[in-house]
Amino acid sequence: MLAVIETGGKQYIVTDGSSLKVEKLEGVEGDKVTFDKVLLLADSEGKEVKIGTPYLEGVTVEALLEQQGRSRKVRVVKYKRKVRYKRANGHRQHFSKVKISEVK
Repeated sequence: MLAVIETGGKQYIVTDGSSLKVEKLEGVEGDKVTFDKVLLLADSEGKEVKIGTPYLEGVTVEALLEQQGRSRKVRVVKYKRKVRYKRANGHRQHFSKVKISEVK
């Protein structure tokens, strides 16, 4: 089964057994997570497709929370020439790595 889920303001295409990084979710490693905002559900051949308006009723995607972490640092630099102005700032985004266990 193939599904399109929405979490953290983004949409992801998932299948059984796939692993992906999403915006930080509440919980600890080893917890089960349920995504109920499913936008599309299709079989592996693509013959039977269900599209939600905007979400499908009664369809959920279950996942296992594998890791909580922070991404690599992104440097943000402000610079203005001729006036000796330079500011540097860094940011590390929190993420959760999940492994999809079941699409139902």
